[in-house]
Amino acid sequence: MPRPARRSDAALIALFLDMLAAERGAAANTIVAYRRDLDDYSAALHEARTSVAAASTAHLRAYLVRLDAQGLKATTSARRLSAVRQLHRFLYAEGLRGDDPAAVLTGPKRGRSLPKVLSVAEVDRLLQAAQRETDDPAAPAPQRLRAARLACLLEVVYATGLRVSELVTLPISAARRDARMLYVRGKGDKERLVPLNDAAKQAMAAYLTRLAETAPRPSKWLFPSFGESGHLTRQHFARELKHLAGLAGLGPAQVSPHVLRHAFASHLLHNGADLRVVQTLLGHADISTTQIYTHVLEERLKSLVRDLHPLAER
Repeated sequence: MPRPARRSDAALIALFLDMLAAERGAAANTIVAYRRDLDDYSAALHEARTSVAAASTAHLRAYLVRLDAQGLKATTSARRLSAVRQLHRFLYAEGLRGDDPAAVLTGPKRGRSLPKVLSVAEVDRLLQAAQRETDDPAAPAPQRLRAARLACLLEVVYATGLRVSELVTLPISAARRDARMLYVRGKGDKERLVPLNDAAKQAMAAYLTRLAETAPRPSKWLFPSFGESGHLTRQHFARELKHLAGLAGLGPAQVSPHVLRHAFASHLLHNGADLRVVQTLLGHADISTTQIYTHVLEERLKSLVRDLHPLAER
């Protein structure tokens, strides 16, 4: 039986760059930089008579030796290694490769950047802008449906912290009237339950009412579309979110589905949630991934010590 044809390096890199733009809100210049670094990696693999889909850890180590021989700065080599690692981690997570050849590689260490976070007030502005679009009586029905869908997406992602890929692939059963929890199948096919608040349930009900009025044909997806996947794509959600950011008086670069996930985690921690609980809600396999959010606790911890320590006023 012939093996299935592998996707080209260019196709795999394009899928990864699409994810960066949609899920992480990467700016155009960032995408260009990643593309340049990964094209260099692909060219080196081509010279070694292999490809991104087939490269082994030995090929990646040879690539690092090549970078060192070029006399590049440590920061440049670290950036390229980071791009290669992220590419292979993505391909493994998406099932496009059965292994991650970059997982064991080490390189120059760099500080981990803090995530972009919206304030509670800024999230409120986004939600209010979405609701205004939904309630506009002059808008045609399809436009009001799209607005209701966007309001629902916003409420659900801010209430649950779902990854955008988990959000857009929610089944219609997630919107049951008596549902208090969302059943989510996340990365690595791992399952978890996430609480659903009243605001998210109300947004779902309002959206489904409009959906039934304008698109009565049933679908297994909560957010159906006419595309190949049958459901809304993460790229489409990201574009609508950036448009909404402009309506809310926020810079488009400030807002992405991933930033809303950050807001969910950061606001929970700021209001006293346990780090392990947030780890479970986000579906992080390792607590170290969740610890990137602990920067938001600094001021809260300072105020707790100031207000509660018996010697604070001495």
